[in-house]
This record gives sequence, structure tokens and C-alpha cells, in this order.
Amino acid sequence: MLDFIEPKITATQVAYYIVCKRKLWLFSHGLGMEQFSDFVEMGKVLSEDSFKREKHKEVMLGDTIKVDFLKVGDEITVNEVKKSRKLEEAHIWQTKYYIYKIQQTGAKCTKGVIHYPKLMRKIDVVFDYGDKKNIEDAEKKIKQIISMDRPPEVVNKPYCKNCAYFEFCYI
Repeated sequence: MLDFIEPKITATQVAYYIVCKRKLWLFSHGLGMEQFSDFVEMGKVLSEDSFKREKHKEVMLGDTIKVDFLKVGDEITVNEVKKSRKLEEAHIWQTKYYIYKIQQTGAKCTKGVIHYPKLMRKIDVVFDYGDKKNIEDAEKKIKQIISMDRPPEVVNKPYCKNCAYFEFCYI
């Protein structure tokens, strides 16, 4: 990669920044292990099978952002479908990142909903006053992490055993 080209940050990278800096670095360096993960595949199937009547599904915003579905009215509402609440903080920040990117287009968008269909639960996400600064700070830190020569050290978390990158950290 050329040094002078500013890398585009994706919502996946924002979520990985919350979950695991090492996973963020590995993913950002082309080690996309998600295609081999049964957990990721189950999440994709769940997303595809849920909310089939929605008009605005799998919406691409630019070339790096793909939202599960949008509700469009007086204001756009971002909707994400997730399998489990285990990484809920990452889900929230991923959704807020979508809202942030939509706001950058000039569209009115201040809220989102994260759906957990298997749990029959949902949580509302509101883009608050300080969220823009938090996201911009996270983008700077993400760029710093992905520019490192080596991945960050392993940080053992309870969910590591189910991670698509487990082998890069423990084997």
C-alpha cells in the first residue's frame, strides 16, 4: 500500500476496534478469516432470512459500508441484524458509525435499531452529541493500529475461542 493514500475505514474495523485490536490489525492486513467461520456464516444467514419484507436491504453506502437495512421516512433509521448480544458494545458502535457516515452525506439520520431475532429482542441506538468526536478519535486510533508493523499482542477475552482469528493468536 502506498503511504500517501489515506485508508478508508469500514464499520467492521470500528467493531473490531472495540472487540480486539489484534483482530482489527489482522483483518486490515488482508487476513479475512470470516469466510471460514461458521459463526459468521450463521449471522449472514440470519440477516438474509430476517426482515424479508424490507425494501432497503443490504444497502451499500459508498464502497466500504453495507447496512443490513434502512427505514426511510422523515429520517433514515439504520437497522442491523445480529445473532447474539455478546459483543453488543461493538454492535452499537458499528451502528453509530453507519449513522455518522449517512450524516456525512447530508441526510438526516440520528438513530438506529439493532435486532436480535433469535432472542426476540432489539435495542435502540441514538447518535448523541459526543458520538461524532468519539468516532473521529476511533478512526485516528484505527489508522494508527493498522499502520503498525506487527499486530498488537494477544489479549485473552472470554469470546476468543469462538473468534475466526483464534488460530492466529493461540496456535
